[in-house]
Amino acid sequence: MWTREDRSTAAYRTLHLITSRERTEYGELEMPAGTADYPPRDTVGSYLEEYADRFGLHEFVRLRSEVTSARRLAGGGWQLAIGGDADAEEFDYLVAANGHNEVPVWPDPPYPGADTFGGRQLHALDYDEPTPFAGQRVMVVGMGNSAMDIVTDLSHFAERTLLSVRHGSWVIPKRLLGKPADQVVKPFMAVHVPWQVRQPLSQTLLRVVTGPPERYGLPEPDSGLFQSHPTITDTVLSRISHGRIDPKPAIESFSEDAVTFVDGSSEQIDAVVWCTGYRVTIPFLDDSIVGPDPKELRLFMRVFHPRVPDLFFVGLMQSTGSAFPIVERQSEMLAGYLTGRWAPPSPRAMRSETERRYRRALKRWGPHGRPAMRVDFDRFMYDLGRELERGRRRAQRRNGGPG
Repeated sequence: MWTREDRSTAAYRTLHLITSRERTEYGELEMPAGTADYPPRDTVGSYLEEYADRFGLHEFVRLRSEVTSARRLAGGGWQLAIGGDADAEEFDYLVAANGHNEVPVWPDPPYPGADTFGGRQLHALDYDEPTPFAGQRVMVVGMGNSAMDIVTDLSHFAERTLLSVRHGSWVIPKRLLGKPADQVVKPFMAVHVPWQVRQPLSQTLLRVVTGPPERYGLPEPDSGLFQSHPTITDTVLSRISHGRIDPKPAIESFSEDAVTFVDGSSEQIDAVVWCTGYRVTIPFLDDSIVGPDPKELRLFMRVFHPRVPDLFFVGLMQSTGSAFPIVERQSEMLAGYLTGRWAPPSPRAMRSETERRYRRALKRWGPHGRPAMRVDFDRFMYDLGRELERGRRRAQRRNGGPG
């Protein structure tokens, strides 16, 4: 997703990491010396290419080969239809690592009058750069990290830039107390001090440093800092303060060339960028395996399917921090399993642990926060590391060695 080449991805031209370099890089390969704390899209893309080169991955990867369907065989294993090939191919194991920022979510049902609006409408997935919107009146819809980046981009080129926000969110600057924000709290504290204790302290610090979002015309956050998906940005509050971004409430309706908001105000606009998120899909797997909504799929350590022993997942989670280190550790666990160096607990223990994690996530993030997928970065990294060690000892015992 870190290049655009010949297809749309969520990686717009000015994309930067929202997690710091030290908290994002893989354990096996540091980013080059001198890399910015929050590197841009192309730097991250080059880093991934370097990783593939360093570990000789290119010879094992077949690019531009879309898996259109995956059918499980009666005796185990998988038959995959790949692209337009007439002949299917068979494999012993299947790892689904297709990500979940590819299928855009649009307002459903559409806002009244949206189909009569004569201006341009596009999803963040199709946004690349702000120059085509120079001199226009543009509205960005959303309060997530993509919305913050895109509305900032547009505010440097558009005649008028509006930010329509339906639900409030905490806004965290990328630097706090002179360091990257995600390095202020040490991992040990994040793991061993309950989030219920850390949350009020962190909220107080944030209000002292930046002030509450309401001071900038944004809605009050709907929930606590560690119970929501905060927005990470250094720029939006500044651009609001300079009058280059105008916060607006939720949308009521559209007309041919204008939008009306729930507070009764109206604005003429030329274009709308919908930063309304993505739908989790695994299109090549049948609903009988992943269910009608894959974001509800419950997996042991977000890797192991409860009923299908030769199907695995990597990256099907939503982290409070970076995804890269988690994906690396999940891959290490999976590689250990496939080579016999890591053994899982009993099926009953895996189900019990998975349900325990789900209940904890549901209590923290609520039913609408993708609780089955949500993981706390530091805690989950710690738990993955601990489970790696436990599984290695189980494998040694099963193989007749010391455990």
